[in-house]
Amino acid sequence: MAQDDVPRDGVPQQQRPQDVTPVPSGDELALRRRVSDMEREEVADVLREAAGEGRLSYGELEERLESLYGSKTYGELVELTADLPAGPSAPGHGVPAVDPQHSGGAMVESGPVINVFLSDTKRLGNWLVPQRQEVHAVLGDVTLDYTEASIPYDEIVVDVKSILADVKIRVPQNAIVVLDSNPILGSVTEQESGLAAVPDPNAQPTTPKRFHIRGTAILGEIKIKRGPRLSKRLGLT
Repeated sequence: MAQDDVPRDGVPQQQRPQDVTPVPSGDELALRRRVSDMEREEVADVLREAAGEGRLSYGELEERLESLYGSKTYGELVELTADLPAGPSAPGHGVPAVDPQHSGGAMVESGPVINVFLSDTKRLGNWLVPQRQEVHAVLGDVTLDYTEASIPYDEIVVDVKSILADVKIRVPQNAIVVLDSNPILGSVTEQESGLAAVPDPNAQPTTPKRFHIRGTAILGEIKIKRGPRLSKRLGLT
């Protein structure tokens, strides 16, 4: 090394600790992750729900929505909902560990409340399931199909209020359902699947998930069904 390259303290430049770039931790990388439009919309639902409950003023809602739609990273979403329930959790704060098959997506402890009024909504296919989900349906239809979903939790809580609405919840064939029903001139039923799915010889045995479903039906209907849809059971799709 040339004499001009050696600092006065005698330590070569490449060995000076203050010049070493720190390696970001897993939590830091998670907070820097770029978010999708779908994730922004989920947080927008959380903000609107909080405003409807009186947690945010109209001015605060508008300000946060403006910041939300300009956000780029997961950390910005966490900051926008840090003082609200049901928002995305900061990494490493009370989020249970997941197995490798679920490590590619962010786990959500409480999903945005599904509010349906004179409309319908469906969760089908391979969607990431939150541990807690609330559904408020008025004069509409809601379908939650967990049979093909990614479920990183062993226990899932679904709280449903159906007023003149039809809510269908489809759980895996081997799921354990704990049902707490409160029908008021309505019905809450659990139905068994009449036909088992075509077995997959390469499928690995899975531990049954436990679903705690609380259903209140006022002139409405809540149906809990077991196993995949008919087309799936027959191997048509």
